[in-house]
Amino acid sequence: MTERTGAPEQKGADEIAGAFDDFMRAFESFKETNDARLAEIEEKLAADVVTEEKLARIDRTLDELSLKARRPPLAPGERGAAAASERKTAFEGYVRSGAEDGLRRIEAKALSVGSAPDGGYLVPVEIEREIGKRLAALSPIRAIADVRQVSGSTYRKPFMTAGPAVGWVGETAARAQTGSPTLAALDFPTMELYAMPAATPGLLDDAAVDIEAWIAGEVEAAFALQEGAAFVAGDGENKPRGFLDYDTVADAAWSWDKLGYLATGVTGGFAAANPSDRLIDLVYALKAGYRQNAHFVMNRKTQGAIRKFKDEDGAYLWAPPSTPGAAATLVNFPVAEAEDMPDIAAGSFSVAFGDFRRGYLVVDRTGVRVLRDPYSAKPYVLFYTTKRVGGGVQDFEAIKLMKFAAA
Repeated sequence: MTERTGAPEQKGADEIAGAFDDFMRAFESFKETNDARLAEIEEKLAADVVTEEKLARIDRTLDELSLKARRPPLAPGERGAAAASERKTAFEGYVRSGAEDGLRRIEAKALSVGSAPDGGYLVPVEIEREIGKRLAALSPIRAIADVRQVSGSTYRKPFMTAGPAVGWVGETAARAQTGSPTLAALDFPTMELYAMPAATPGLLDDAAVDIEAWIAGEVEAAFALQEGAAFVAGDGENKPRGFLDYDTVADAAWSWDKLGYLATGVTGGFAAANPSDRLIDLVYALKAGYRQNAHFVMNRKTQGAIRKFKDEDGAYLWAPPSTPGAAATLVNFPVAEAEDMPDIAAGSFSVAFGDFRRGYLVVDRTGVRVLRDPYSAKPYVLFYTTKRVGGGVQDFEAIKLMKFAAA
């Protein structure tokens, strides 16, 4: 007897295989017994009672096995684990050798749309989850923004432009009828992002190579690089819209659908005297409710310039990370280092400050696809990997900018 151990996914697959083997053995026994019964009828014009009873027992066993195969899973995740294991095995076969039959059958059963070979196949959920984790670690804006997963091509978020009238009233005083709220919506379409890692036939033939980790590792840098640029300054054309692409206005005249800014007072730099004062002003331009989870966002050159600033007591405003994996802080707020933020220049918006989890939304459409291409770059095998991502500002009060200008 084969010992069935290992991960839940493998265990589920082993149990299904074992049940199928049991069914096939019972069916073979059924055929042999029934053939014997028919031979007895031909020879004696009647079947032996023992043979009839044996056939009846086998018939009941087949019925029980059939019912067991059709029953809903009794243990939580039993069927899901088996399906995940089946997809994982089929996907590995596709990546290593180009065998498509397993994935075609799985996606046909799932009624997947657009899963033809020319569009690639969905990766197992474990790979998709691993890619998401790696992107969160590498993409600075994704790491601090609000991230939502959607199944459609566009995420629509309603918001209230004018709420119902409210007010204080005495216990027995008449209540005036309140007005109805006025709603509008922000749309966040998802755009296609792709990477194309290459592998040698030798790497794919090596059974010791973890295919899931290899694909996730190969696409992480490419995806993170493109996302980082789009989330900061993307124009919304076939890519997410970055927060620096929105209209800006002096914070004193701020209005919804624009980002407010404070000027440094000097074109292309900070004031010579007390340059850190404008950073403090930027912090307190943000309402208290947004400051609790706020981050500074800037690139390393801007951070290098600000790192020299001291307060009136001679203490540096910038502080290194207090623990491994933590972020540096500026006036006690964490700093997210985003290389796609512009360098300090005349009129540049080189520093942002805000609660990006409330202010900026990243939308991921579920499903990462891989198309295997062994022809375009022989002898290498290319893996055209795509995911759909969108993004944009969802709360214009939550982010403030520093403009390096006189006004």
